[in-house]
Amino acid sequence: MTTTPTTRLGKTGPSVFPIALGCMGMGAGSWYGDSDDDESIATLHEALDRGVNLLDTGDFYSMGKNEMLVGKALRGRRDDALLSVKFGALRGPDGTHLGHDARPAAVKNFLAHSLSRLGVEYIDIYRPARLDPSVPIEDTIGAIADLVKAGYVRYIGLSEVGPETIRRAAKVHPICDVQLEYALVSRSVESILPTLREFGIAMTAYGVLSRGMLTGKTPKGQGDVRAHFPRFAAENVEKNQSLVQALARTAREKGVTPAQLAIAWVRAKAAEHHVTIVPTLGARNRQQLADVLSSLDVSLDASEVAALEAAVPASQVAGTRYAAPGMAMLDSEK
Repeated sequence: MTTTPTTRLGKTGPSVFPIALGCMGMGAGSWYGDSDDDESIATLHEALDRGVNLLDTGDFYSMGKNEMLVGKALRGRRDDALLSVKFGALRGPDGTHLGHDARPAAVKNFLAHSLSRLGVEYIDIYRPARLDPSVPIEDTIGAIADLVKAGYVRYIGLSEVGPETIRRAAKVHPICDVQLEYALVSRSVESILPTLREFGIAMTAYGVLSRGMLTGKTPKGQGDVRAHFPRFAAENVEKNQSLVQALARTAREKGVTPAQLAIAWVRAKAAEHHVTIVPTLGARNRQQLADVLSSLDVSLDASEVAALEAAVPASQVAGTRYAAPGMAMLDSEK
């Protein structure tokens, strides 16, 4: 069992390992292409054994199969894990995205099915995946607050929302963390950090490796959703190679891997901004998990952070985080 110190997920949240495990890429029907269920479960068990306790999933990942996989892995180990679940994304039987629904009745309906698929009696952190523009955030958070009072949810989180939404939500119920994409080449959300600091809210940072772009990964197979992301488009891949190469070169000079360096940068920014930041990294197998956790051995001082940002300037990245329809749904970018 690890002796790595834990950190508080915001002033009102639970104590968590300094890195969270994102489960989206695990199992059959994953957005990154199929992966082996047995290896996914072994990876989850290894993560728990290493002290990783914050597991992130969504009820719409793999059309509910991801929750079922996580639930299977947690049988007999529920007390070792903190389950963070996103809800609200609507999917058709063919996988088509149909928008978001965060009405109070829908919130409670989504939760009922998540509890069933996960095989648990409560969710630790429950959050809408995106802001539903047709539903006041106060109504959505109020519905989750009802579930907290009833014992079905422990904490409330948010995802990809901006300062105004955070303020309005926090007036209804304490918010422990906000999920935001944050990486060397995805820094627009830094304008939200003062609001998080003001309310004592943590950030769970995803996309830390820009979905593998920063480590030279490319989409594999038809089931890999990354093929539809602008930064992986043919016209942008070559432009972004200079950033990938600059990160690799800087990492070699420090004697670490590009992934370790990119994760260490995010962790270093927490101290700079006086905000708790917990990187959420995906791992489809135990080797990837080991690589991710090894980043905890890497630290950067202020001069190294500045040099890295100069070597890999976010302003030079080609392509937005999501395609235009996805960007339009991001309250955090408004």
